[in-house]
Amino acid sequence: MATGLLGLAACAQADEPTAFELIKEGNRHVGEDAKDKVTQIRSEKSVGSLVPNIWYVVFYDPDATAKATEVKFAAGKKVAVTRPARVLEFGSGKYKPFDRSKMKIDSNKAIEIAIKEPLLGNLTLSNTQLWLERADRDDDSPVWKVRLWAAKVRKPSDTVDIGELYISAEDGKVIRNNLKIHRVD
Repeated sequence: MATGLLGLAACAQADEPTAFELIKEGNRHVGEDAKDKVTQIRSEKSVGSLVPNIWYVVFYDPDATAKATEVKFAAGKKVAVTRPARVLEFGSGKYKPFDRSKMKIDSNKAIEIAIKEPLLGNLTLSNTQLWLERADRDDDSPVWKVRLWAAKVRKPSDTVDIGELYISAEDGKVIRNNLKIHRVD
């Protein structure tokens, strides 16, 4: 079953751009001072596959009031550019850009790593949602947070949130497992 999911994910990902590809596209829609200065990438919950098709790329923009410009993509196309009020990020240090040399594992690889997690072997995964964020306040390492949904055992047409895996964007290692597979009962 896991092999079939990997094949399905690979086919779906061929159609959708990865998060890192969207950074390149997003660079076309931000000022020179903001290009490649990514502070966060996040998706909405995927629909109909394991690969999300709505993404937000947030750039550090020294010209913006809240130091952020957000580019929203749907199916790989820019749909909005905003300068959101990100007041809470200032206190947490999340507004600082990532070191791009540490960003080696793209969203497609993060999904592949997540669905290979041994605990998920007997589950039918249905959806994902991803965030690329800092490991924590004192650690600037980029980490993928991958939230997963799976079909319920008794009623497979229903899905349930089974938790998150945290995957290093530097080396692809699972650094934290917050899965609650008992929820599929």
